[in-house]
Amino acid sequence: MAPENEPPPGLMAGQALHFAALAALLALTAAGWGWLGRPAPVAFGTAVAMPIAHQLFVWLAWRTELGSKAVSRTIGFGGYMALFFLLFGGRFVTLLWLAWIDRGSLGLPSALAATAGVLLAMPGVYTMHSVARYFGFARAAGADHFDERYRTMPLVRRGVFRYTSNGMYAVAFLLFWAIALGFNSSAALVVAAFSHAYIWVHYYATERPDMAWLYGRPGHEG
Repeated sequence: MAPENEPPPGLMAGQALHFAALAALLALTAAGWGWLGRPAPVAFGTAVAMPIAHQLFVWLAWRTELGSKAVSRTIGFGGYMALFFLLFGGRFVTLLWLAWIDRGSLGLPSALAATAGVLLAMPGVYTMHSVARYFGFARAAGADHFDERYRTMPLVRRGVFRYTSNGMYAVAFLLFWAIALGFNSSAALVVAAFSHAYIWVHYYATERPDMAWLYGRPGHEG
């Protein structure tokens, strides 16, 4: 449980790491895109912007909620959930758009690309099923920042969580790689790499400090 005599992480706690890592990832992503010849600039830029918008929203929502319950007093947890999953879904939609426009650019044999896409999608889909059945999407979205009842729930050790305590970041994000490879898209592959790396930046810069305060230990199951 959160300590009564210790303030929660401030808005900017861990964010020097966040923005430094984001700048480095954007530089690498831009370099990769440039090496490919800068295909589909609008779709590529949108597919990169969506993960940034999503994770900036979560950072601001979590920290202002812990500090002053600002989200609960304005849009409420329901509003937060709606925006969270709108932005989360937008990551898939924009990547699919880019992958479709840029399809075939990776140059893999079609059968190999399709097989790789399916093989990567399978654990990702299993993870989403595990979240829905055993963990709950509200909890995965950070409900413990809003409702203390979530902080006393037992750890989940079923489904994908038998193998990893962080199935969403470690496994579910393979769905982005599956989209890129399934469409045989080099540009989408660059964005998938950016998106997967950037979610771990969120973990270390924002989520881990929050978990240390909420539970008295770093890390997160979700």
